[in-house]
Amino acid sequence: MDGTLSFRVFPVTEEQDGMEQGISGMVDTHCHLDEEVFAQDFPLVLARAKEAGVERMVVPGYSPHYWNRLQTVTALHRDCLSAAYGLHPAYAGRMGQGWLAELQTFLGTAVAVGEIGLDGSPGSPPPDRQKPVLEAQLELARRMDLPVILHARGATEALLQMLRSYRGIRGVIHSFSGSPEQAGKALDLGLYLGVGGAITHDRALRLRRTIRALPAESILLETDAPYQPPSGYGGRRNEPAFLPQTLRCVAALRGEAAGVLAGRTAENARFLFCLRGQS
Repeated sequence: MDGTLSFRVFPVTEEQDGMEQGISGMVDTHCHLDEEVFAQDFPLVLARAKEAGVERMVVPGYSPHYWNRLQTVTALHRDCLSAAYGLHPAYAGRMGQGWLAELQTFLGTAVAVGEIGLDGSPGSPPPDRQKPVLEAQLELARRMDLPVILHARGATEALLQMLRSYRGIRGVIHSFSGSPEQAGKALDLGLYLGVGGAITHDRALRLRRTIRALPAESILLETDAPYQPPSGYGGRRNEPAFLPQTLRCVAALRGEAAGVLAGRTAENARFLFCLRGQS
């Protein structure tokens, strides 16, 4: 979840959809398909994702206000959607009583706790509100033996410092944008790094250097749909069918075959989120 935006929605043509012939089984590890912007053409969004080779999508929650909506959407499409539930740092201090107990109830059918973390962008709640909320959810993830989906916008170093107290917890830093040094710290903590459409933009020089140097075993692919569209899609609604564009960019940067990288990152996702056998 990256903010509230307005999107232009266009029909996706075969030329535009980023399909990669012969590639299948990809996992979009972070997309918000429960958002209202997908309601008008949701079956087509899923069909395009499947056609593009995206087999499964992890849909993280970010506010108690929308957990029921997320549960309904993912329950109807268990063949391709997996739910995660969490309280995003943007909502810290805005939840009612009992939110943690409610979260625990929803997590009974989830593959992860998320989207949770820290946000240092202007207008975010102060750190003294964000940190207790994150700590409570990390403890819950540890108790329930679930991985975490971590948000770290403008707060990567602070998040890594907190996580040193939770060694052994599994998870991914979603839409990673930190330095190579911070990537190394994340790997030392056993975390995966999520790579999305940001890497397809020519200006993402530091991110490209970082991702080029990572071991393939640490990379997950994501879209963050409907947010963060890939290069050439500015202002448009992002969707899982565009995941192959990120895949091809990462593969080219690393000098790897796209099909091989697709299989490796999908295996990473299946391992982290225990996706094998889901239906």
